[in-house]
This record gives sequence, C-alpha cells and structure tokens, in this order.
Amino acid sequence: MKTLEEALLLLQRVHGVVEQYALAMKRNQPTAAFVMNIRRTLPSLAANLKAQFGIIADQVTAANLAASRGASELVRLRGLRESVAQIKQAIEIATTHVKDKHSVAIDRGDADES
Repeated sequence: MKTLEEALLLLQRVHGVVEQYALAMKRNQPTAAFVMNIRRTLPSLAANLKAQFGIIADQVTAANLAASRGASELVRLRGLRESVAQIKQAIEIATTHVKDKHSVAIDRGDADES
C-alpha cells in the first residue's frame, strides 16, 4: 500500500506539471523546462513501481517515451494527459485489489448473539 500511495503522490506532482505545461503552451511561454521536469520525474515513478507493479511501471515508461518524442506540442500534451489518466486509474485499481486481497475479517461473535 505504501508503494501505491507514494506513487499516487508522485503522479499528482506530474499531473500538476503537465497542467502547468498546458498553461504555458496556451500563453505562448517557453515550455522546455516543463517537459524536462516531466521526463526527469517519470523514471523515478517507474522505478518505485517496478518491483511490485511492473505493468503500471511499463505504462509510466511508455508515457516517458511519448513525452520525449518529436511530435507537436499539442500532440505531446494530449498524450501526456491521457497517460496520466491511465496511470492514475491503474494505481487506483491496484489499490482496490491490494485492499481486497489483504483484508482481514473481524470476528464479532459476542455482538451477534443478542
């Protein structure tokens, strides 16, 4: 659970940078710093997830690869937004599965007798 919680926090930071990147594009400001920040953060997110959640780590690596492609800024932004949404969904699903697999039923035999 701790791995997933940390991954979700790091993903929220990436999401914030992606949205700042979108605002900078809209305002015709320089965007290179945002792309570099995203490309620097995503590998650490993938490394954190790699040991236990390899499929999600592969999604993060694919997002990093898409961020480094030479596409237009608009296509890159759309791909980053979609990737962040997919990764977030995968982390939430993994969190639900971990909770279901590792839940412990509490036996309350005393309360049910009355």
